[in-house]
Amino acid sequence: MSDTLGAGGRRGKRLGIEHLFGLPHAMARPQGSDAGVTGPRVRKAAERLFARHGYAAVSMRMIAAEVGIGAGALYHYTPDKQTLLAELMRNHLDSLLAAWDAADPGGDPINRLDAFARFHIRFHIDRPDAVFIAYMELRALEADRFAEIEGLRRRYEAVPEGILTAGMAAGAMVVADAKLAAMALIAMLTGVNTWYREGGRLDRATVEGVYADMACGMVGAKAPARR
Repeated sequence: MSDTLGAGGRRGKRLGIEHLFGLPHAMARPQGSDAGVTGPRVRKAAERLFARHGYAAVSMRMIAAEVGIGAGALYHYTPDKQTLLAELMRNHLDSLLAAWDAADPGGDPINRLDAFARFHIRFHIDRPDAVFIAYMELRALEADRFAEIEGLRRRYEAVPEGILTAGMAAGAMVVADAKLAAMALIAMLTGVNTWYREGGRLDRATVEGVYADMACGMVGAKAPARR
């Protein structure tokens, strides 16, 4: 509250929104470093809970408890659960697309296919929760958000399809249907997340190499020599 000068010069108190609605001052909109720290913690907690329990089973109260803030304070960082879900998916796909743009070697389609297979495994294996949500909770999005996220997914799916199409045009690959083969390739590579465990029989580099060889083999191409 702050002092105000009322009619007749009388000094009074201006009531803030926290007082009017019976909210404690601790729930006022966060500023500065608190917003910069707690906002990412909210998103990380939501990602963890959505992956563990499923989007439908998670409440805003559960997310607040995971972060260690009051349920009311959570609304300073996100208006609702649907917004959180869409934001998590958008951030994941934006990062995925940007990372591939940086990793794409260009040029020869066989080299690009090898690079794509390795990249896909390497990027996804460190993000199991984000990957699970991006694939399994798409149906939970409302129509407008679904259209946005699906558009980003299709942009990524177009990458291997383009590589295969170029390989067919160059006579370096044999593919009956580039779109179908691209979807099969993505499914195969993403499947690594269901079984890979750090410290297991195969290390990451070996898994990447085996799957890259299979990706080339499935289109009748010989994998490039390892550097």
